[in-house]
Formats: sequence, structure tokens, C-alpha cells
Amino acid sequence: MPRSLYGRAALILLVPIVTIQLVVSIVFIQRLYEDVTRQMTMNVLLELRYLLSEVEAAPDRQQATRAIAPLLDPLNLKVLLPAQEPVPERRLFYDLSGRIVISTLKKGLQGVRSVDLVGSRREVHVLVATRHGEMEVIFPRWRVSASNPHQLLVLMVFTSILMTIIAFLFLRNQLRPIKRLAAASEAFGKGQVVRYHPSGATEVRAAGASFLSMRARIERQIEQRTMILSGVSHDLRTPLTRLRLGLSMLEDCPETEELNRDVEEMERLIDGFLDFARGQAEDDLCEMDPVALAQEVVANANRGHGGNVALHSVEGGASDGMTLVKLRPTAIKRALENLIGNALRYGKKAELSVLIQDRTVRFTVEDDGPGIAPDDREEALKPFARLEPARNQNKGSGVGLGLAIAADIARTHGGSLRLGESRRLGGLKVDLVLAR
Repeated sequence: MPRSLYGRAALILLVPIVTIQLVVSIVFIQRLYEDVTRQMTMNVLLELRYLLSEVEAAPDRQQATRAIAPLLDPLNLKVLLPAQEPVPERRLFYDLSGRIVISTLKKGLQGVRSVDLVGSRREVHVLVATRHGEMEVIFPRWRVSASNPHQLLVLMVFTSILMTIIAFLFLRNQLRPIKRLAAASEAFGKGQVVRYHPSGATEVRAAGASFLSMRARIERQIEQRTMILSGVSHDLRTPLTRLRLGLSMLEDCPETEELNRDVEEMERLIDGFLDFARGQAEDDLCEMDPVALAQEVVANANRGHGGNVALHSVEGGASDGMTLVKLRPTAIKRALENLIGNALRYGKKAELSVLIQDRTVRFTVEDDGPGIAPDDREEALKPFARLEPARNQNKGSGVGLGLAIAADIARTHGGSLRLGESRRLGGLKVDLVLAR
């Protein structure tokens, strides 16, 4: 089956038409080309039998010629006795009725030597053996087969082609609303909201209205999540500020240091909540070069991590060295910074690679850390998931939102986040795949 809806609809349209064409053509050829031709040839065969009987009854050739002369004009026949030249057995390959004419004449009349249907396309030449020598009988072709029998087939084919074109245009108009709905759904999957108005058949309108309702609910849920997390995170800063101020006024002691570490941990949690809540809300799609974005992220990471981040490779893209892709630059930077931060938290160095293809853009972050076991990778992508102590015990605990934020950003670009093993560095390999 064709993969596209156009192809399947065209197949549904063409199969009945072709089937009807074949059935009608076969029936038409059998009934007209065979049965009708055989009946018309049998009528001429009766005349030829009577003509041959008169020739055979005459005592000599002159008497035979005089006996059949009065019959030729009424029967619309021409007779050459004896035949002036040999009559070859000939028939055009596409002359379907000619096959029936030849077989019927030979079966119904003894002495038929050959039948020529090619010498003169409007006449039939029959060579018959008689007691007075070979006799050539000539009569019009229309007496044994229908004239212009191909007209019905030509008319049928022409009408079918015309109706197929009309049906295709109608079908295209009916499929256009479905394509618009698919385009709007695909754009929303990439985080884009395009204008869409339901149109087309009743079922398509119902599907379009359901899509608009679903899109509105999802947008409200995203907005409510952002407002709730932002509000909670903002409200928590006030008591934290009071706690930090109170702790700064106390004397230095082990208990004070532990409390300060707890406050710093809570501040990291709040920052993580805010990053997760913001998502793509503060960012709009714009065309930019992903390679330039990756270079900027690597430069910023090296300033903060002492040069342990490298841009390993860049593959694909335009031949002039710049490929513009619609991205949310702030969100992509945040996702890459989170991935690089995780890589340096659990390893000593990180490398970033960029692969630009026709339909996707892939950022790959690899590290030399302990990696993540295959059974734990799905759990690691969930918000607030922490894999300590298996992943790390001494380098500080994260919030558990780094991979979740990156996965959420990938989904808003119509892509995905995949975890694997780095064969080159031996640690974790994270592929941030974005749809173009």
C-alpha cells in the first residue's frame, strides 16, 4: 500500500475504474468481436455455399461463370474464376475479429485454401478450390465484422480518463483540510502555534475542532504549570533570604556551616524549579546557525569550568559553512549547558558534537564519567530523579532536573533526548535530537 493518503486515495479511485475497464473490455471483445463477427460471417457463409454449389453443378468453367453472374450484384460479391494470382493467408496482429472470420470460413466451407484480410483492408479475399480450378471470392469487410468497433473502447477510455481527472481534483480538495490539520498538529508538536481553522467534510471539521480544543487545554496546562512553579519558587526566596541573613549574624560554628549548606542546596533547588518552569515560555523561534550556537555554549562552559569542554566535530550542513535552522536559542543553550554541567559534574571532561541532516539537527554531549546503566536511563529522564550514589557521591548532588529540562526542550522542538554509552570517552553519551 502507498504510504501517503494521496496514494491510497488514488489507489481506491483507480482500482475500480481499471477493473471496470477490464471487465467491460473483455465482455465487449467477446460479445462483439467474437459472437457478432461469427454470426455475420455465418450469413456470408450461406451465400458462399450456394455460390459454390452453382459452380460445382456447372459442366465447365464457362457455364459456371454464366450461372453465377446473375447472383454477384444482389449478393454484393466479386468472383474471379479462375483466380488470377495466389491469395496469401494474412491478418494484422491486432485484428481480433479477423481471427474469427478466418476460422469460421474454414470450418463452414470445404475447399477454402486461404483468407487474405490485409491486401485490401475494406475487402476480404477468399481462395476456394472447385472442380473448375481455384476461385477467388471478394466481398466487403463490413459484411463479416462490425464497422469501427473500436469506437466504444476509445470512448470508454476517454471518458474514464476525464472522470479520473475530475475525481482527482475533487479528492485533492477534500484532502487539503486533512493536510492543513496534519501541518498544524506537527507544528504544535514542535512548539509552534500556527493559525488553523477547521474546514472540509464533517468528520474533518470534527477532528479539527477536537485538535483546537486539545491545543487550548495543553496551552492552559503549560501556563498553569509555569505560574505555579514560578510562584512557589519566588515565594520560597523570601524565607531563604531571612534564613541567610539570620545565619550571617550568628557566630561561626559547625552547626552554622551545615545550615548554610542547606540554604545553598535549597537555592539550587529553587533555581532548578525556575528553569524547569520557564521551559520555552521566554523564547521564540528564530533562524540561527546551530554550529555557532554550539561554539558559544562551549566558550561559555570553558570560562566557567576551566577549559574542560571541547567542540569535537561538526558534520553536515550547507556547503558554504552556514546552515540556518529554526530554534529557540535560549532554550537550546539552557539544555546544552545542563548536559555539559552534568557531564563535568560526573566526569573530568566533556565534548560536544553537531550533526546537521536534512530533517534533524543532533547535538551530542559525551563525557568520561561512570555513565548510566541501561536499566536506569528511562528513570534518569524523569523530573527530580537522582541516581546517586551509583552515579556520584563526592561532587555535589544535583536537583535532578538537568536531563528532564533538556528532554522537555527537545520535545518542544519535535525531537527527543536519547541516552547511551560513549565508545570514545567511555562515559555517558547524550543525543539532543531536534526536528528541522
